[in-house]
Amino acid sequence: MRLAALQRTMARAVMQPLTPSERMQNTAPDGKSMRAYASRFIKPNDRLTSFERLEIYNRQYWFRVLSSMIEDFPGLRAVLGDKKFEAMSKAYLVDCPSQSFTLRNLGARLEAWLRKHPKWAGPKQVLAIDIARLEWADIEAFDGKAEPALRPEDLHADAGAKLKLRLQPYLRLLDLQYPVDDLLPEVRKEHEDTDFASNAFQERHKRKRVQAVAKLKPAEIFLAVHRVDDSVYFRRIEREEFVILSALWDGKPLGKAIETAFRKSRVPAAERAGLVQQWFQNCATLGWFCAR
Repeated sequence: MRLAALQRTMARAVMQPLTPSERMQNTAPDGKSMRAYASRFIKPNDRLTSFERLEIYNRQYWFRVLSSMIEDFPGLRAVLGDKKFEAMSKAYLVDCPSQSFTLRNLGARLEAWLRKHPKWAGPKQVLAIDIARLEWADIEAFDGKAEPALRPEDLHADAGAKLKLRLQPYLRLLDLQYPVDDLLPEVRKEHEDTDFASNAFQERHKRKRVQAVAKLKPAEIFLAVHRVDDSVYFRRIEREEFVILSALWDGKPLGKAIETAFRKSRVPAAERAGLVQQWFQNCATLGWFCAR
């Protein structure tokens, strides 16, 4: 068996879901006996059979990817509950198995998958997608590429209607319906803090907080997820600022971006120029703009 074929054969077995008792299945991916399947490419030793040796890798794969989902999406876990989150994670990983050398990319397809499988969140579908989007944006903002930023004076010198500004690759812009930017830090704090109270107390408090947020009437929230000195921050922005930044991200010139933002805006015309100047000053100070 050639190396590539061997890798594919083993990967199919390793990524096959465990049984309810967290053991390797007896049926192989090809529908035949897993013991016969394992013996094709794994030798037994004086302590373990081919099946048992393969089972070690199968179990470790699933233990690791499931723990990674818990680490990356504690907010979604709080929204769904532990048992449903675990079941959801297994279903997601069966449909979207790891395809990268790093577990960092494991949740890249989770938002799209959740939209196609609304049964996992039920009536909390919108809240679940909001917090999953925020958690993935947090990951991307943390280790996304950073390029040399334009200084505020550079922006003033070159500003014009046809100017095209590029945003930092790590910046993420989110339009949300629930205040998950408030909920997620609370969930993370309780997840990390184990000294001040029992786990049972923390879980009750977490459930109450999630329920309180879920009962809120959906409302537009616009968020910029960005990085400063290797730390990620959530910054709420106005709808018009969000539209401008989103248009710039899509490559539209500055004048067109501003025109689009205020087309249906309730902001008085006399206040718009001052607001745009303030927004751009803040963005430039935070280093969100970079040279094309």
